[in-house]
Amino acid sequence: MFKIQGTVKVINPTQVISDRFSKREFVIETQDTYPQLVQFQATQDKCGLLDQFQVGEFVDVSFNLRGREWTSPQGEVKYFNTVEAWRIERVGQGTGIPAGGPSPMSLGADPIPVAQSESALESANNESDDLPF
Repeated sequence: MFKIQGTVKVINPTQVISDRFSKREFVIETQDTYPQLVQFQATQDKCGLLDQFQVGEFVDVSFNLRGREWTSPQGEVKYFNTVEAWRIERVGQGTGIPAGGPSPMSLGADPIPVAQSESALESANNESDDLPF
């Protein structure tokens, strides 16, 4: 599993390849010193994840890298890579729930109420500190 952040540059419509396979491609532009344009593919039920995003939004994409070998009818062997997205989230909204809905990995314990966390912080600041720095 890999993750990358970037701005959505392109969202293509869903392509129905066969009655058992559909895909939707999209491109993000990274925010690196030398920005990269990376094309991703969402397949099957993940195609719908892109419906809630627009070009220009800053997103976090979780993906898997897939590779396969193919032999042409002439006997020539070629290799292909696919960057397959399986989760897309808006960056900076702080919901912690992926665009595709909650999953066991994104659900955590209930947050600590603000008043309780502030009093815990105050008591921690009032305790003597025996650290040498």
